Amino acid sequence: MTLSSDIAMRLRHALDRERKIERALEALGPVAGRDVLVIGGGPDELARYVEDGARVTAVDVGKRPWPVPSGSIDTIVSVWSGFRGVDQPSLDEVDRVLRPDGRLLVVHDYGRDDVSRLRGDLPEYGAWSRRDGPFLSGGFRVRVIHCFWTFDGLAEARDFLESAFGPAGRDVGSTLKRPRLSYNVAIYHRTRGGEEHPEVAVGAGAAGATGAGVAPLFA
Repeated sequence: MTLSSDIAMRLRHALDRERKIERALEALGPVAGRDVLVIGGGPDELARYVEDGARVTAVDVGKRPWPVPSGSIDTIVSVWSGFRGVDQPSLDEVDRVLRPDGRLLVVHDYGRDDVSRLRGDLPEYGAWSRRDGPFLSGGFRVRVIHCFWTFDGLAEARDFLESAFGPAGRDVGSTLKRPRLSYNVAIYHRTRGGEEHPEVAVGAGAAGATGAGVAPLFA
């Protein structure tokens, strides 16, 4: 889905004001001060990594081989538009560029939240997050982060939702009791070479995986 520049800017302002996703990436990576390859990252995301001292290489989704030497990257972060499922050539490229014990972090929407009511039936909300799905059966673990889209008031939230999502947004906005939407984000994570026994990693702010996620909002 593609949002206009004005709508995308309003969403960036509302999305995860608590910066839970950023903290989870750091805990699972880490990212700060490392050699980091970012797949499909936007300017705001890349700027935050650089501010944290990361040495960032940004690559477009679907482009391989990546323009870095073998064994030169500590952490790969794929944000929403990358790894739409799992394919072996991509994992081979991941293992080529990562250092020993390097980490791959794949961010997708998870569903079971207010935001998923806006998007319809998507594979991230079901097949991708099941234990027999492409990630958990393919050597990944998952951390689910419970975030929010937070607005300054109910009127602003409802105006944004209708402007961005039309009738579906108007319907969701009419049910809000406070100016925020629940938003669950999955970070599928894997060490170089994969995990021998993939399982759901449950930590602070995490949930078990039995279901789903969302297509990128900033395509």
